[in-house]
Amino acid sequence: MFSEKMKIFTDKIMSSALIMLMGLMVLNVTWQVLSRYLLQSPSSFTDELSRYMLIWLGMLGAAYVAGQNQHLAIDIVLRRAEGQAKVRLQLLINVLIIFFALIAMVLGGSNLVYITMMLGQKSATLQIPLAFVYGIIPFSGLLVIYYQLVFIFQMMRTSKAI
Repeated sequence: MFSEKMKIFTDKIMSSALIMLMGLMVLNVTWQVLSRYLLQSPSSFTDELSRYMLIWLGMLGAAYVAGQNQHLAIDIVLRRAEGQAKVRLQLLINVLIIFFALIAMVLGGSNLVYITMMLGQKSATLQIPLAFVYGIIPFSGLLVIYYQLVFIFQMMRTSKAI
């Protein structure tokens, strides 16, 4: 479940989804600009669609970056640590990231999805359920947790080899 092959497969899917989403967003915004300035008839759905695509791009991108271990971090203490102290500190950091992703993204995001679903909220122009738009938050949280668990299992394997 937490194998390197599975992580590589997940990375490929994530990067492909992000590339596709970014490409669609560029096309959407390009159409918005063209319809507004060249055709003098602004498209009604493109503004809302680009906003929702940006939410998805940001959340999936954050999960992907966390999976590449390239997220923003203050690592002064971690760089100075050595040996088992470094392993323990990295383990603590990964557990804290899992805790945050679980509480804020998975539980908080699921609560947001549930509330918008129960209220039957739909987007103004596209008339899609907002629960669908906000569903990316708990999904991204699960991805962050998955990636952190992969890092923890990799660390355990390599630290035993030390």
